[in-house]
Amino acid sequence: MKTLQVGIMSREKFQSRTIEIASGRYIPKKNEPKIWFSSIKSLCEVLNENNMRLLKIIDEQKPESIKELAALSKREPGNLSRTLSTMARYGIIEMKKIGKNSKPIAKALDFNIQYSAAG
Repeated sequence: MKTLQVGIMSREKFQSRTIEIASGRYIPKKNEPKIWFSSIKSLCEVLNENNMRLLKIIDEQKPESIKELAALSKREPGNLSRTLSTMARYGIIEMKKIGKNSKPIAKALDFNIQYSAAG
């Protein structure tokens, strides 16, 4: 399983960076994060203790559905579904459609965080 590279950068700096990349004036290095959060707070909302426990359950117990994961984690399916959607959007998990069910699959358990107070 891979280590996910994540970074923290203000929206303004991220927009400037995106424009630089699109115009060809900046080429991201291989080791630079592909996933960016706009603040430490937003990072902590996604990678909080509850969600890290959830990720561990997904990796170790390999539930076949959101319903099974809800039972294993003792979380409400509606709340859990929103959390999983957010984690999937950031590439932390993958939701694989199997028949009528969506199976959560952990894509990363370790995270390297890039953040500079200087911006």
